[in-house]
Amino acid sequence: MKNDALLQDFLSLVDIDGFSEHYAQDIGNGKYFGMPLEPIVIAEKRLRQAQERNIAYFSMEYGLATSFYNTFKSELPANPLNKIPENTVFSNYRLADYFFAVKVDSLIDLPIYSGGLGVLAGDTVKTMADYKLPASAVGILWHSGYFSQKFWFKYGQVPEKMHWDPRSYPGLIPLKNIITVKLKEEEIRLRLWKYYVYSYKHDYAMPLILLDADLPENSDDKKVLTDQLYRSDNSWIKLMQRAVLGFGGIAALSELGYPIDIFHLNEGHAALAFIAKASGLSEEGIKELKNKFYYTCHTPVQAGHDRFSEEDMRRVLKEEDFNLAQKLGRESSGQINLTLLSMNMSSSINAVSKRHQEVMQLQFPEYKDRIRFVTNGVHPYTWMSKDCLDVIKSFNSVIENVESNPMALAKVRSLKNNQDFRFQLWQAHQKNKSIFCNLLEKWQIKEDVFTICWARRIAAYKRPSLILQDVERLISIAKNIGPLQIVLAGKAHPSDNLAFTFINEMLDKVDALPDSAYDLLKVVILENYDIHMGKLLTSSVDLWLNNPCPPFEASGTSGMKAILNGVVQLSTLDGWVVEAEDLGIGKIFGSRYVEGKLGAEFDSHIKSDANELYDSLEEMAKQYYAINKSGKLDLSSQWIDMMINCIAAGAHFNTYRMLDEYKHMIWNIREKKESVARV
Repeated sequence: MKNDALLQDFLSLVDIDGFSEHYAQDIGNGKYFGMPLEPIVIAEKRLRQAQERNIAYFSMEYGLATSFYNTFKSELPANPLNKIPENTVFSNYRLADYFFAVKVDSLIDLPIYSGGLGVLAGDTVKTMADYKLPASAVGILWHSGYFSQKFWFKYGQVPEKMHWDPRSYPGLIPLKNIITVKLKEEEIRLRLWKYYVYSYKHDYAMPLILLDADLPENSDDKKVLTDQLYRSDNSWIKLMQRAVLGFGGIAALSELGYPIDIFHLNEGHAALAFIAKASGLSEEGIKELKNKFYYTCHTPVQAGHDRFSEEDMRRVLKEEDFNLAQKLGRESSGQINLTLLSMNMSSSINAVSKRHQEVMQLQFPEYKDRIRFVTNGVHPYTWMSKDCLDVIKSFNSVIENVESNPMALAKVRSLKNNQDFRFQLWQAHQKNKSIFCNLLEKWQIKEDVFTICWARRIAAYKRPSLILQDVERLISIAKNIGPLQIVLAGKAHPSDNLAFTFINEMLDKVDALPDSAYDLLKVVILENYDIHMGKLLTSSVDLWLNNPCPPFEASGTSGMKAILNGVVQLSTLDGWVVEAEDLGIGKIFGSRYVEGKLGAEFDSHIKSDANELYDSLEEMAKQYYAINKSGKLDLSSQWIDMMINCIAAGAHFNTYRMLDEYKHMIWNIREKKESVARV
């Protein structure tokens, strides 16, 4: 009887479109797609109250790791469109490339993300759920996701449109709620969807609201607004997508009855949310509204700052809204810059690392005193492998309650002289590595070979081909010290022609490697890099390579995922690594930021930094191969010291510390004991 009452309570709060036909099998008997239903009811009731400072978190994309973290279950068979596709590999072992592909039997991750910004947003909302904050997230349901990546030799990356089925994706539900966004010349109808982000302990659930324009009532040009993430080939579509997120997000929160006191913008994509809230307000009212808005900037790269012509903005916005956007966002060129708009309308501005703060203050000197920083983090329980976490938990007498407090990871340093801990940590790493090696067994990837990985979004300033500048030097290192395995992966935005040239260069370099070198140097480029592959790589390789050209990496989070698993770093000094320089997590190389000088984005220092990379790699290869001396494991190895330092550094570079800083420094949320309404 309790479960029946719970279901009715849920259905009174969440009006699902097609519940009886599509979702009744998965929602009922106290369960929501295999998860407890009660936390949803608790969260929904709480969000409708105005007793706390409710938070709305806006982001254009969310990477939630739904393929392996808090994965929902469905009684219905999985739609093949929602499974990870078979992907090819481009390597210097051409026979394997021709005959074999990589196949993973798993769901795709909810395809509403493109890269690190989205994964950061996903990790943030997961931590909000862990902290049981009165919060909701707002985003867009992207029907074609970002894109599927194919490598065609001599053509490089060939982007293909992806297809998936939202109505059969476990945990994702369409609501009957449909809102209308009225702009100057446009009227857009948006269906609301929900996906619940559960806490690590499954005792709380935070709603993610997704906006969908693919409705019969909309014309074809409106339907495509929520089709593909980051369309940049059409300025009208690009601006309208920002309007959907901003205006639509505000309307959605109102439709669902969520009173919001804190509006946090993860990048400037949702800046028009302020314009929507300000509509009809007096000057004093607009001034007061600014106290409720908070803005995080994620990039110093010019392409990351949305700019629109006054003509485009006038076409989309009503006169009153345009005038406010122009007043707050107009730059000297006459364009309206959503970064300026975000900074001028927010009570708080923050960069995502200490170095990024310095760069932002150079880029926007008139805002220097207002720009603070909160260094990004990663969600530890998403990214730490089970085997690594199990080792940490087995030393609970020293590292207390790490599953509730990841900051306790700092205590692993006290185990540095514990031979049993060192042995177990190494064995856990080797077990993780064996999983990756098994996936690529047709390419003869081996557990006892030094394995280096570069995997992230492909952009010019990240210099993806740096390690391949002198393959003869790599072969020489392999001959003199030990064989090397290099793994490369990442997507370039379809409109980023410069990034395309890096992919072509990487393919050409690998294709030119002699067949005779394969026993010494194996290079594999993985197609269609995604979150699932990111989890595998950050927990299994030996060395994580990070070589952006300083100071254009605002933060970077892939290395943060790797250190949680004891994966040693080889990095230039940029982003978050600046704050970890003295923590003994690996080796720093390459050109450095000159204080007070921003430099040129495309002055990439390729030749000099490549030479330093090879010198560092040679030194680290010697350290790695010293672990096994004449077939015997040397537990005193400096390499294991670095692995332990990496995990200890994870005590700081995680989203728990990050969210604590947002709560206290940015949102000014006072800690107090409050009872959460029970069902």
